[in-house]
Amino acid sequence: MTSSLTIQLVAPSGFADPQAVQRGVDRLQRAGHRVLGAEAGLRRYLRFAGSDAVRAEEINRLGDPDVPLPDVVMAVRGGYGAHRILPLLDYEALRARLAGSLCVLVGHSDFTAINLALNARADVVSFAGPMLAYDFGGQSTSGFTIEHFWNTVRAPSRRVTWETRAETGIDVHGMLWGGNLAVVCSLLGTPYLPEVDNGILFIEDVFEPVYRIERLLYQLKLSGVLDRQRAILLGDFSGYRGDEYDPAYDLRAVVSQLRSITDVPVIGGLPFGHCRDKLTLPVGSRSRLRVHEGGRAELAFSGYPFLAAAAPAAQSAI
Repeated sequence: MTSSLTIQLVAPSGFADPQAVQRGVDRLQRAGHRVLGAEAGLRRYLRFAGSDAVRAEEINRLGDPDVPLPDVVMAVRGGYGAHRILPLLDYEALRARLAGSLCVLVGHSDFTAINLALNARADVVSFAGPMLAYDFGGQSTSGFTIEHFWNTVRAPSRRVTWETRAETGIDVHGMLWGGNLAVVCSLLGTPYLPEVDNGILFIEDVFEPVYRIERLLYQLKLSGVLDRQRAILLGDFSGYRGDEYDPAYDLRAVVSQLRSITDVPVIGGLPFGHCRDKLTLPVGSRSRLRVHEGGRAELAFSGYPFLAAAAPAAQSAI
């Protein structure tokens, strides 16, 4: 059982399915939590969950010292729209209120832009993880996803494992960062992408043709970001589209090409992305990655906000 928490919903990107929002809110409330901001999941302006000003103000309220901080700030959904509000955020106020706080901010997909901008401009560590509409508000929920989320945000450190075909003997330390591949690349050359040297970069994407995945990876390579990392973790590339001109040119070929153009270890199989079963990963945390004999990758991370008043969480690996 989880103890009661205050969960603030935010919708910085696309509008959501009202039925999914209601299911998610109902499930969180049945678990004993207080859910604020459900109206964020019902707003619609063009393809967005409200105007740019409304969506930016929703994030900026987190920096207002007169507004109590919730335990958890959860994105309703991804889609597109976060980029439009990045210049409207008050990073100094957000830094003063959130950096070093125990407030948990979580989302993925387009929320990657918020994760990375808050880290780059406000020194905030947030989480790439489940969102309301899909993960909590789907027709059914993933026990793997929900359990890992609560176990992670209720403990000061976490260790996860998964099966991989990467070479063994890898043992590296670095800042854990990343998210959606297309969003990461869209922030190159802007002040909203953290300048990370010797980091552990995780990436995923959804519904992209294989040539576009490769082109995005080359953008990271040619910009110098790729080769400055200690390791690259490949998550789920859900629904990727093969090449109709050359069916043999598939995701496996792209990963092989990636490994041929960098000396940075590339480790696949990370359970993260636009998939039912996903880990919760703290963006900006201290981390250690090891690959053991038998094809088992192990990622340990610490130095992130956690719910100190919550009941202790199990520390077993997934």
